[in-house]
Amino acid sequence: MPFRYRFQPRLVTTLAAAAGIALTLALSGWQLNRAHEKEGRAARLDALAKDPPVALSVAETRAVDLEWRRVTARGRFEPRHAVFVDNRIRRGVAGYHVIMPLEMRSINGGASRYVLVNRGWIAANPERSVLPNVKTPAGTVEITGLATVPGTRFLELAPQAAEGAVWQNLTLERYRHAVRIPLQPVVIQQESLLDDGLAREWERPDLGFDKHYGYAFQWLALALTILVFYIVTHVRRVAEKA
Repeated sequence: MPFRYRFQPRLVTTLAAAAGIALTLALSGWQLNRAHEKEGRAARLDALAKDPPVALSVAETRAVDLEWRRVTARGRFEPRHAVFVDNRIRRGVAGYHVIMPLEMRSINGGASRYVLVNRGWIAANPERSVLPNVKTPAGTVEITGLATVPGTRFLELAPQAAEGAVWQNLTLERYRHAVRIPLQPVVIQQESLLDDGLAREWERPDLGFDKHYGYAFQWLALALTILVFYIVTHVRRVAEKA
């Protein structure tokens, strides 16, 4: 007996499939937009890296005007207020990032303002209760590096509760609660060389646009899967009448 195939949709499953496909396509589009936004940000970072460094002074600035720009600052390090950010691994060795404020003074020697400098990485002592000795220049230095705003990828529940010199994370708000000094709203990732034994190997910020393309493809694949499943389950084989 000859057969033929007939598409026989049902209202409920058709509406469900349409909703599922619409949702997955919308999510795929959102992931693609996020990828394009981050690609644009990456292009902006490349352009900013080619600009001449911005000179910081005691004048208060805005983080939005400085983030991811190369900056210079001239002043004296203040080791008393140093912070060691823990659990920083370099080539398989545990250590710290050394954060230290740099005091900048006005030309007439009056008002001053500080900027935090990530001076680099240092290995931890085998006895963790003993902090490593950080060599610090005594005089005026000029620091060049990338201006960053730390603490955007984790939550600080109690910024006022910082105790001791070893911190798990660094945020400017937490530092301001712990050390009452006027701060610029960025942290400089130091690039300039100093004879201090610290390692400075900064990685380019991972904007993750490849991840968004991957998610977009997954949502598209899911939309196609819903469509194929809907068609297959609504096609019936029926016998042809003689």
